[in-house]
Amino acid sequence: MRNGGKLLVECLVSLGARKGFGVPGESYLAVLDALHDTRGKLDYVLCRNEGGAAFMAAAYGKLTGNPGVCFVTRGPGVTNASIGVHTAMQDSAPMLLFVGQVGTDMKGREAFQEIDYKAVFGTMAKWAVEIDQVERIPEIVSRAWTLAISGRPGPVVIALPEDMLTSLTDVAAVSGPVMIAEPHPSPESMGRLREMLASASRPLILYGGCNWKGEGTEPMRRFAEASDIPVVSVFRYQDQFDNNSPVFCGEAGVGMVPSVQKLIREADVILAINNRFGENSTGGYTLLDVPQPKQRLIHVHGSDLEIGKIYRPELAIQAGPNAFAAALGDLEPVKGGWADWRAEGRAAYEAGFKVTDLPSPVDMGKVTAYLRGRLPDDMILTNGAGNFAIWSGRFFKFGRKARLLAPQAGAMGYGLPAAIAAKIVDPERTVVCFAGDGDFQMNCAEMATALQAGAQPIILLLNNGTYGTIRAHQERNYPERVSGTDMVNPDFVALAKAYGFHAERVSATDEFPAAFERALASKTGALLDLEISAEAITPRQTLTQMREAALAKARG
Repeated sequence: MRNGGKLLVECLVSLGARKGFGVPGESYLAVLDALHDTRGKLDYVLCRNEGGAAFMAAAYGKLTGNPGVCFVTRGPGVTNASIGVHTAMQDSAPMLLFVGQVGTDMKGREAFQEIDYKAVFGTMAKWAVEIDQVERIPEIVSRAWTLAISGRPGPVVIALPEDMLTSLTDVAAVSGPVMIAEPHPSPESMGRLREMLASASRPLILYGGCNWKGEGTEPMRRFAEASDIPVVSVFRYQDQFDNNSPVFCGEAGVGMVPSVQKLIREADVILAINNRFGENSTGGYTLLDVPQPKQRLIHVHGSDLEIGKIYRPELAIQAGPNAFAAALGDLEPVKGGWADWRAEGRAAYEAGFKVTDLPSPVDMGKVTAYLRGRLPDDMILTNGAGNFAIWSGRFFKFGRKARLLAPQAGAMGYGLPAAIAAKIVDPERTVVCFAGDGDFQMNCAEMATALQAGAQPIILLLNNGTYGTIRAHQERNYPERVSGTDMVNPDFVALAKAYGFHAERVSATDEFPAAFERALASKTGALLDLEISAEAITPRQTLTQMREAALAKARG
């Protein structure tokens, strides 16, 4: 006989959980007690805020393909963690959020910190459930794990009433991990797909999702290269395809560049693989007509709920991304007269790395150019949300081993927790977090988590003293009326040193290479506080230019 907390942890260990991120709470003391005995098998990573813990779990799921596990307490704890649930859902990243709940004898009375989790998270997660009987822990936890990693991966929220966790039972834990074979495309569907591509004048491959395994996109790359078909990633998934390939033409994301818009608009056949058609990858649903695109659409997804959700495909294939890519790699390449069209897209992608000198003490165009030649092939870059994220998202070529952890949900504060999670998963890899000064302060206390866990990344803090994205919108819409966006910042170097990081202020571009070498050599991670001018708000347009354009438009 043992209590529900012990049984829950036994099930998680058996299913394959190895790390759990969380903030302790009295509502799940029985689980914390059980985790005392699983060190080295299932480690509890103590975080400083539930939002940071949930971001770490979401990033862990995105990086590994296994559910990121998060433990938080009821009420304020789980509402803090909700940002990570929303991020995992929009990222299609597997995640399990376990949250304490009031005792079953108090439910429905608005007891202290009580929340109806099914109501609150029912539209935010793949599933929200409460375990009221201790004997059902193995059943529900196994189902939650399976649901998180199958179809379109995503988060599951599991509420744990206190009295259920302390109840005794002799029911057996689940016996092992869940193995899910991906659905494979039929030979008939692959034959039809090849016919559609062969008959195209301008075919395009558009891909997304984080549930690629190993080198899952490699067969797709070989087919695309042999057929000379341009390939475009959806928002923040460019790392899942070798960007050095001559067929890779960029990312369909926020601020989509004209060349990528042109490829999508002009394509007559689009092969969409493993992507949900989000706002950012469709130009606000304008690049393809809803619900019937002008482009002939082939949509491949592991979940039947995604196929036809927004756009009606001419050919729908329910298949997992890796299984489909393998089948695509076995097809005979197609040939057509689109070589110049593809080459134009690739040339525009390559030209996008060229930036004129920026009016800033530290020029991020030159910094990223240096880093492209310095970072290892298996780098992991992370970022949260803000104008600064264009540097990590658009100014690096992600090879077959490199990864990008960035939130499709546009959540500020994601970058540092994601970088910590990456260092926990693979301590030997170089992990670099790009953060704006506003973005960084959302979760800067997680530097204490990094210190305690021995998982300290390199943080490049782009410090321009403003909430840059909103400031840019202000200048475009309300020129010369700055309101609520300027910040007074702390001494970030002193702050990082207090958390045990190596830290430096970099005030000029030519100081950066030596400072970065010291950051790489540091055994305790590093923070480089980069002095950036707010004027250099984007790589290609300054704040002054935005303001002058808005004023000229207002004058008519």
